[in-house]
Amino acid sequence: MSDTPYIFDIAGSASFEQLVIENSFHKPVLVDFWAEWCAPCKALMPLLAKITEEYRGELLLAKVNCDIEQDIVMRFGIRSLPTVVLFKDGQPVDGFAGAQPESAIREMLKPHVAEPAPLAADPMEAAQALFAEGRIGEAEALLKQVLTENNENGAALILYARCLAERGELGEAEAVLNAVKGDEHKQALAGAKAQLTFLRQVEQLPEAATLKSRLAQNEQDDEAAYQLAIWQLARQQYEPALDALLRLFVRNRGYENGLPHKTLLQVFDLLGSDHPLVTAYRRKLYQALY
Repeated sequence: MSDTPYIFDIAGSASFEQLVIENSFHKPVLVDFWAEWCAPCKALMPLLAKITEEYRGELLLAKVNCDIEQDIVMRFGIRSLPTVVLFKDGQPVDGFAGAQPESAIREMLKPHVAEPAPLAADPMEAAQALFAEGRIGEAEALLKQVLTENNENGAALILYARCLAERGELGEAEAVLNAVKGDEHKQALAGAKAQLTFLRQVEQLPEAATLKSRLAQNEQDDEAAYQLAIWQLARQQYEPALDALLRLFVRNRGYENGLPHKTLLQVFDLLGSDHPLVTAYRRKLYQALY
């Protein structure tokens, strides 16, 4: 299985239906029919992977080991290797047999796949922009390239950990954050750890709908108000969460030994001192304190 989210191995007919046929209704899927004994297959595979990664999610690549997946080979009448077939809307629409130069592969893809938008010159800036847009898989793939060149890049490690956390890989995200060295990225590291904390906390909380129902019945339910704010933070709904935490702090400053105040400060770390929400709510918190 590839580390890139756009490249995957097919394991059985059900896997083919899901990963190729169903996916192809959303994005074109390139299917590489290969075998371990086929030298041209091994030469072609890294080239297909490189091209796929450059499309950053607009093209997917599925690999079918023909020695194992005989049913799929017979279904599509594959007679020579390598054979590459492009699927769209559940149907094969193009392809080629035999090893091909990169230019020919790109020419074959042109009518079917939109050219990827150019990335920012700085890969870290590009990854941050992708993450901000919610394009987590694309940001993650780019960050892996950055970390290949320098696996101690603190900013890249922190953002990569946040990508992992968004995908639910909380243990792996924590391990990546623990690998960040020095104090250069102290605030960003604190923010990423705060996000990880919020995501872990919601695993132990009632469902958000239950908490909303409790608050509809009793607006003074401090526990429900706090727990719903944690749900909002885990979902990156920062403004309503900050508003709820501030109102809870004003109403019950001593709740759980000042937990709303502590959580507000965690969110400030998470968003960073230059974030407009932090500027606004830091001022409101100061007014509430004094």
